[in-house]
Amino acid sequence: MFSKILIANRGEIACRVIKTARRMGIATVAVYSDADKDALHVEMADEAVHIGPPPAAQSYLVIEKIIEACKQTGAEAVHPGYGFLSERAAFAQALEAAGIVFIGPNPGAIEAMGDKIESKKAAAAAGVSTVPGHLGVIESPEQAAEIADEIGYPVMIKASAGGGGKGMRVAHSREEVKDGFERATSEAKSSFGDDRVFVEKFIVEPRHIEIQVLGDKHGNVVYLGERECSIQRRNQKVVEEAPSPLLDEATRRKMGEQAVALAKAVNYDSAGTVEFVAGQDKSFYFLEMNTRLQVEHPVTELVTGIDLVEQMIRVAAGEKLAFAQSDVKLDGWAVESRIYAEDPFRNFLPSIGRLTRYRPPSEGVKSGITVRNDTGVYEGGEISLYYDPMIAKLVTHAPTRAAAIRAQAEALDAFAIDGIQHNIPFLAALMAHPRWQEGRLSTGFIAEEYAGGFHAHAPEGELARRLAAVAAVIDNVENARKRKISTQMAGRPVVFEHQRVVRLGAQHLACEVDRTAGAFLVTFLETDGKPAGTHELRSAWHPGEPVWQGAFDDETIAVQVRPLLNGVALAHRGVAVEAHVYTEREAALAALMPAKIASASGKQLLCPMPGLVVSIAVTEGQEVKSGETLAIVEAMKMENVLRAERDATVKKVLAKPGDSLAVDAVILEFA
Repeated sequence: MFSKILIANRGEIACRVIKTARRMGIATVAVYSDADKDALHVEMADEAVHIGPPPAAQSYLVIEKIIEACKQTGAEAVHPGYGFLSERAAFAQALEAAGIVFIGPNPGAIEAMGDKIESKKAAAAAGVSTVPGHLGVIESPEQAAEIADEIGYPVMIKASAGGGGKGMRVAHSREEVKDGFERATSEAKSSFGDDRVFVEKFIVEPRHIEIQVLGDKHGNVVYLGERECSIQRRNQKVVEEAPSPLLDEATRRKMGEQAVALAKAVNYDSAGTVEFVAGQDKSFYFLEMNTRLQVEHPVTELVTGIDLVEQMIRVAAGEKLAFAQSDVKLDGWAVESRIYAEDPFRNFLPSIGRLTRYRPPSEGVKSGITVRNDTGVYEGGEISLYYDPMIAKLVTHAPTRAAAIRAQAEALDAFAIDGIQHNIPFLAALMAHPRWQEGRLSTGFIAEEYAGGFHAHAPEGELARRLAAVAAVIDNVENARKRKISTQMAGRPVVFEHQRVVRLGAQHLACEVDRTAGAFLVTFLETDGKPAGTHELRSAWHPGEPVWQGAFDDETIAVQVRPLLNGVALAHRGVAVEAHVYTEREAALAALMPAKIASASGKQLLCPMPGLVVSIAVTEGQEVKSGETLAIVEAMKMENVLRAERDATVKKVLAKPGDSLAVDAVILEFA
């Protein structure tokens, strides 16, 4: 076994590998760029080596720097994590030449499966079902359009060296194929240094299901069940689960056996994933094989009890797999949510900055429910412009799918993040979505269910009463605290008005609050003052805490809490609302206050996120039509096309390609 390994990666996956290595008694070496000098993975590792400036092309993607770091520290092996150099055969070959072990598959397997075009040819030769398409290299947008015409629409344009949703576009017409070809090749070159793309048939209402395989250097290969990864946005996975609610045991076995056959055909000898697109009728077709550890591997670990990172290390050290296919059993259900630094209320635009508050839910096992949070950040740390926007992967495991989803919803409610925008509100709302809960999934789920974008909805019915009760209790606690610290109240009898009016957005709910030993009783009132139900709330919450955690009657709940002027902002189950608690007289006066409406300017094109200007498509004095491309801005490895919202004339161009812009920086002015 190795005594020291280097992790050629950053963020949560570097931290994840360090945890397993530490448990195995293996020393670890981290590498870091200038942007990551204070990163969590640097703090966690036993040693750390600086490898260059922030851009990955000058640091994490430079093979020579990784090898030099190994020589400098005496690391015997390298775990690549995912992304960066993880699927580069040249990296594995360079390590081998330097006498360093690559904790991953052999270079031959990477070459055979890492190239998406060649992998499809290999899969077809191995008898694996493949999607109809053109596997040759495409030279131009015109050629791509001709191929798409032959295949039939819709089609998928996909980077040959791609992964993680980068360099992918779905097209429904010749025009979309041409535009998608340009965007896909540009993203592919930027992300992978390889601008080759191919075109294949896009399956309508497809599901993304993948099989985890694990092989050793002695010819043994097993599959560890499947993961459903159909909840995607812009072809990037957002929520994953294991097993899939679609598959039955017969289909699972058939997919698994095909995945193993393909792995054996290329002498695969590490952890890898064979990805399939599946129809609603359980038909399936090979998409690609990722010759690395997947981002979503924790759900497989939780349902199988197998540490994939540990197995990768043991296999790389020459050990045989300690179990056979018959030993692999699936236990319960696991759900993973990817928590990203992005603003779901602004079309998921990237968000960067300092994490002024980062309080994840408690990890561990309680009452048969497991909560796990894989992360690479900490409170006070920075979310950088240069890398993937992932903050954490929140994973829950329970005996059933419904219980795992419920646990995930509760954990999301308890996850407090401030300083940047994040997608927790969206994830929380998704967990409550009936279609998700029923397992009626497809890769178009988000586009279909949130076609107009994501918006926070006002609470209704029982949920409104729950939030109003929490707001009333918070008001009671804060008033009691104010009386204790106020010198003006000294020696005076405490007079407390039990009746309150809670304003939740446009709603007004009347209630009475009574304090008992260790609990609050909140009684809601009808318009005539008659009681309309009483709820018992228990919590140890104190003013200043970002999450109100406690019990609402017999149910354990968590509610996000943020102070406002004369009120509090609450978020729970994807619902966000401002709550104000008044006496009856205060409520009457508040109703008379005019609402302040923010003004908006339509004379400017503002940069919607911090990013780098890739191109400006217009000139001063040019007339543009609604929908025309104005500029392209890149942030966190994704290109974002900014289009005209209406017909206009460009008055002034204030930015140029290469400019690094802050959010809301002015790019263009219109006449």
